[in-house]
Amino acid sequence: MLGEYKVCILIVTYGNRWHLIEQVLKQVLIFEQVTDIVVVNNASCYNVSECTARMGDGRLTVLNNSENLGSAGGYKQGITYIHKKNEADFYWLLDDDNVPEENTMSTLLDIWDEIPGNGGKKALFCLRDDRTPHVKIAKGEDYSRYYLIKDNFMGFSISNSLPNKYYKLQDMRKDTREYKRYVQIPYVPYGGLLLHKLMIEVIGLPNTDYFLYADDSEYTYRITQNNGTIWLVPSCKIIDVDKSQGFLYKKKVFHSYLLDQWSFRTYFTVRNLVYFHSCVAIQNKVMFQINKILFLAYLKVISILSSRTKQYKKLRSAVDDGLNGRLGKGASSSWDCNNNIDS
Repeated sequence: MLGEYKVCILIVTYGNRWHLIEQVLKQVLIFEQVTDIVVVNNASCYNVSECTARMGDGRLTVLNNSENLGSAGGYKQGITYIHKKNEADFYWLLDDDNVPEENTMSTLLDIWDEIPGNGGKKALFCLRDDRTPHVKIAKGEDYSRYYLIKDNFMGFSISNSLPNKYYKLQDMRKDTREYKRYVQIPYVPYGGLLLHKLMIEVIGLPNTDYFLYADDSEYTYRITQNNGTIWLVPSCKIIDVDKSQGFLYKKKVFHSYLLDQWSFRTYFTVRNLVYFHSCVAIQNKVMFQINKILFLAYLKVISILSSRTKQYKKLRSAVDDGLNGRLGKGASSSWDCNNNIDS
């Protein structure tokens, strides 16, 4: 079946990132199963269509937007476009800095045939070595350490404090475990996700109210909620040639990256994570409130010690917006060419 499958790749880009997406396009164009590559241009400040045209490959299509629709809007637009064409069997979602290894496409399709279930019941996801939780899960660790933590607030749960200390002691040892062939994971980012076209009929389209961040978690968790399974496949790797926010942050005593690196990105991250977790992870409202009070009290002390009280107030606003379901891009935000937001 491998040679019969048709795959459409969907990439969302923005800003001034041709030096990144060019690397991705050059790699995926070598995959024989790829029949189309759709690039959603979220108001980049250069001519994406001209750049892709110079590559001289008819499989490339660019959807140009005059404003940045965020990741949610970009992927919604792209999925809508490719699903209407209804020619490809699979949609492979990639970020504009996700460079797959040479064997990734063929291995994904081999493993697709190996795993039972039709296209509306399973999806595959590629491993990214810079994401420690994914690496540990790929080696057999229970995903509940990182995902759907009961009554958590921004990942914090007092009931998990002692287990986390044990985990940290374990993490100090060299991990010699081998990768599993594939393992379950409840939700994933867009970048590296392989969906069958039948899955779109099950989970629909991304929720544009999220705009940016956690929209991928909410979207892919619908697979799990609809009795499907996402399989993390360690032998299928993609490399992030750019680093996400927070990855390069160096921890300091009496500091928090949420405050030190406060920006519009942090606002959307906090707001959307608070909203998403409040929808899917609360089992005991009292415990949730305790976790929230403790976490925010900790951050308030940190904000005083690190002279970040203004940032703390903004974080509290993001928390309030999330808890009250006030989503969307926000009327007070404006994008410039570098995708900075002036509040």
